[in-house]
Amino acid sequence: MMKSNETLQRDVQDALKWEPLLHAAEIGVTVADGVVTLSGIVDSYMKKTEAENATKNVLGVNAVVEKIEIRYGDADKKSDGEIAKAIVNAFSWNWAVPSDKVKIHVENGWVILEGNLHWNYQREASMAVVTQLLGVKGVTNKITIKSESLDNVEKVSVEDALARNWSIDNENINVAVSGNCVTLTGVVDSYYQKDQAGKIAWDAPGVEAVQNHLLIEIES
Repeated sequence: MMKSNETLQRDVQDALKWEPLLHAAEIGVTVADGVVTLSGIVDSYMKKTEAENATKNVLGVNAVVEKIEIRYGDADKKSDGEIAKAIVNAFSWNWAVPSDKVKIHVENGWVILEGNLHWNYQREASMAVVTQLLGVKGVTNKITIKSESLDNVEKVSVEDALARNWSIDNENINVAVSGNCVTLTGVVDSYYQKDQAGKIAWDAPGVEAVQNHLLIEIES
């Protein structure tokens, strides 16, 4: 059954309160027909992403509009050069990030990541590292995936991986494969399931792109 706007708003507010990094009073929540808009001011990019991720995991959320603003205090403000240096140093300590293949550009606190990597988890790790650094106001991840495998992706391997995952009802998920690209269509009952299905598809050997066209429909 689809939640009322008031119920979904309360559930999102409760989810935000549950996040240790967040002060719930910092985040405003409005809801219209499953679309949640987040607003307010926080003092780190990590808080901004935590608020968005916590909201996506709430049952009944179909989409998130994120309007949270980041304002750093004087002690936490960093120059673009300082941010770039911190990213390079953080990459060098992270085993999942092949730092020699990631190019970094910083302008007014906004970070752009570029390069070609073999696995999506490496791209996600790069993003996670930057998210945690002081001074960062936003990230554009332009890293592309170029698989080491010369073989095309096996459709059945993606379907089996979806079937193995306890959190996903794969009955209404359709998988199509074209070369190294996986396309997901069909219906799931939460934003969380859609996100998880996309992550599973990305983990398949040889995948270079995932088109996640899953629709979210709440059971009546």
